[in-house]
Amino acid sequence: NAREVHAGAGRGDHRAGVRASGAERAACFALDAHRARARSDQAEDRRDHLPKAHRPFFSETDLRPHKSQYWLTSPDKRDAPAEYQAAVENICNTYRDAPTLAAQGTHVVSTDEKTGMQALQRLHETKPVRAGLVERVEFEDIRHGTLCLMANFDVVTGRLISPSIGPTRTEDAFVAHIEKTIDTDPEAAWIFVVDQLDTHRSAKLVELIARRCGLEEDLGVKGKQGILKSKKTRKTFLEDTSHRLRFVYTPRHCSWLNQVEIWFSILARRLLKRSSFTSLDDLKTRALQFIEYFNSVLAKPFRWTYTGRPLQA
Repeated sequence: NAREVHAGAGRGDHRAGVRASGAERAACFALDAHRARARSDQAEDRRDHLPKAHRPFFSETDLRPHKSQYWLTSPDKRDAPAEYQAAVENICNTYRDAPTLAAQGTHVVSTDEKTGMQALQRLHETKPVRAGLVERVEFEDIRHGTLCLMANFDVVTGRLISPSIGPTRTEDAFVAHIEKTIDTDPEAAWIFVVDQLDTHRSAKLVELIARRCGLEEDLGVKGKQGILKSKKTRKTFLEDTSHRLRFVYTPRHCSWLNQVEIWFSILARRLLKRSSFTSLDDLKTRALQFIEYFNSVLAKPFRWTYTGRPLQA
């Protein structure tokens, strides 16, 4: 009968006004025996693939789906670990020796570009924070374009020196920025800590440094021979410690060693994240105003404690 086919058919519904009892519904819609057996067989098949209750699946297979880690090792660290370690230590030693070098008249600056600074204008006014309410920001905005900031962070004083703001970070733009920076103290020695972006090892940069250092040696031809031949030969020339103007390069994938990156995060948090800019000129003006404010009120050297040696667990 229906009760034997469907175990729940015998349970009546004791609520008032219900259209029919469970038994009557089961009698009208009894389960097909063949389909019931098929479903039961499928359930048995699936059960074989399920983990045992007392042996959790993730533990048994040593899976940790809640965790992740970076797996790609820097080519410098993987292919030439000794050179990589020496480069990291050289950066840290440069920071350590910066006060002594500054006393001798050498500027140690950390240089890089802050690209893609967006001039976003909020379509609706931001509601300020008040008692019981957080700041309320509208998500709609008008995009007026982007700018690139080239900055030099003085490792000893903590000030921003000779910032340059323009539309891009081309080879010509970077060379002009470096020359502008040198002109703030043209007779002094300069050490620029930079990453290995192609524009930081360009032919025009080599020509600038050779001219400003008074070097008359033949530089060769780009892509063919001499100092200008390749990025490697140009990098070797630019980091020559005998030059009054020289560069110290971070290993690839190690821009975190560049102190100006820390300052860029300050700029993003204090100015760019919550501001509304009506145009590119407005963004440029307010960025320069922030730098002036930072230099006069907030500037101080970062306390760099990393020595370049692997951290002990």
